[in-house]
Amino acid sequence: MALTLLHTADWHLGRRFPAFGREQELRLTRARLEVVGRILDLAESRNVDAVLCAGDLFDSPNPEQEWWDGVLKEFSRRNWQRPVVLLPGNHDPLTPNSLYHPSHRFRSNLPDYVHVVDAKGWQLPLGEDAEVVASPCFSHAGQTDLAASLPHRTEDDSRIRIGLVHGQTFDIEGHQTNFPIAKGTADERGFDYLAIGDTHAFRDVEPDAAAPTVYPGAPEATNFGERDTGNVAVVFFPLDRRRRAHVHKEVVGTWKWREETCTSLSALRALRADPKLRRNVLRLTLDMELPMQEYDEAERILAELAGSMAATPRVGVLEVQRENLRLAPKAPIEFDANLPDVLKETVERLRARAETEPDVTGRALHHLYRLIKDPSSTPQQERPS
Repeated sequence: MALTLLHTADWHLGRRFPAFGREQELRLTRARLEVVGRILDLAESRNVDAVLCAGDLFDSPNPEQEWWDGVLKEFSRRNWQRPVVLLPGNHDPLTPNSLYHPSHRFRSNLPDYVHVVDAKGWQLPLGEDAEVVASPCFSHAGQTDLAASLPHRTEDDSRIRIGLVHGQTFDIEGHQTNFPIAKGTADERGFDYLAIGDTHAFRDVEPDAAAPTVYPGAPEATNFGERDTGNVAVVFFPLDRRRRAHVHKEVVGTWKWREETCTSLSALRALRADPKLRRNVLRLTLDMELPMQEYDEAERILAELAGSMAATPRVGVLEVQRENLRLAPKAPIEFDANLPDVLKETVERLRARAETEPDVTGRALHHLYRLIKDPSSTPQQERPS
């Protein structure tokens, strides 16, 4: 092979996940920094000639120090000669207050092998036989085709040419495109590979074109519903330039965002048995109606999945939609026959309301059931007398 590159994008370091609790949010934000180390480790193990980072490496142009300081530490651990190219994207554009600005401590403390794209048509030779040509984003949004600012190949230039921009490929009729990239750009401008960022799924945009135009996708997913995330692209350029560059998808992500609906207790039991839950962001929807004993088991499984101060959670990050977890209103509830009259009356009143307020009533009946069944599980002041 004449040249090998690692192409990555869309790290979104510093991204917040306010829908989750503080501890769960920290797991997800730190996972984004951990994957940077794995990306650089992969580049070293594959002995690539350069690492191209195609924008949106940070979720904002001036993120909190812990995120850019974490990246500096990852870079400082390596005594490299291979260049790493950082491209400002639309989330982290090159602005006067950006961490990519020469006055920012992040930029000024980067090792010599790390290069920031800070001008249109920016160029970096990779030895004598290849070059990277790039243009950064200068704002969060725009209608400029940044690839159009990249120079064409000249007739006497036989080097491998790699274009690097951030944006959305091809106009869709009726939709506004942010930093649109025209179809056929790689071939029209004489590139052997066009490295792009923005879309979070791995995709060779023009598989039939002579030169690949590729999104590597986000190395860790950022939301439910994203597909084919968790990868980088390792690109091999053959000595015979008439042959198309070979793009290989490499997995670097360790977190999986998944949505599951359980409609039976057996399905919930099977979910609990999944050994990979610790690295899952799980949105769990419950839709089932259970008698008290099974309802109690379902609640215990949910507690096990979520964890507690004393027990490690089985799921890395858990969101439960339990509005349709219902206590079967007419199923027998095995309370002790010798209950005090006041508790018997409470049980009957709750059962009478179960059809109109199944969620609230079910929880109340279950709480009462647990208190009576196992008083030792509840603090003394909360136990029934």
